[in-house]
Amino acid sequence: MSDTETAPAEVQDWPKTRVLTDILYCGSCTLPVEYCEFAGKNAQCQKWLRKKDADLFVKIWPEAGLSEKLDAATLNGDEAEGKDAAASKEQRRADAKAAQEEKRLATRTLVIKRVERNKRKCVIEVSGLELFGVDLKKAAKLFAGKFATGSSVTKNPQGGEDIVVQGDVQDDIYDLVLATWKDVPEEQIELTEGKKK
Repeated sequence: MSDTETAPAEVQDWPKTRVLTDILYCGSCTLPVEYCEFAGKNAQCQKWLRKKDADLFVKIWPEAGLSEKLDAATLNGDEAEGKDAAASKEQRRADAKAAQEEKRLATRTLVIKRVERNKRKCVIEVSGLELFGVDLKKAAKLFAGKFATGSSVTKNPQGGEDIVVQGDVQDDIYDLVLATWKDVPEEQIELTEGKKK
């Protein structure tokens, strides 16, 4: 010990922590109502919260509550229509974007094409796998290890990337894709024959 001893420090009282057990989730975007602004469905979330809890709506969306009061106070109804038109235009854009995304997800296909090189040699080109959220380099490494063949990621003429696997393993790749990646539906896989390179 040292020649000068210090007195023990006083224990400090920390404030009590608050645990939230009554979190209200939005019926439109399924996020907590405090995070609805990040969901991209502001108009739908605001309508839902206005019906569910008006006091909480004014607390979370104060500018929406003020704009409603201003709309009611205006003498000319044309300004209110213009504001509603702007809000509905935003909503239409969000809806169009969501519909476009759904359409893109529905039209994506995985093409497994067998291409003959010379005589009996062939390669398999797998294109469209990245549309399903699959890392192409990891998939190429999986194909190479599973089938004991050469496999690489190459650029295609359209600007995208394909996986090229040496050997006639088209049916095996089809089965492996279905077994490995569950979010690739069988209906969206296309087996084709290609021309000679």
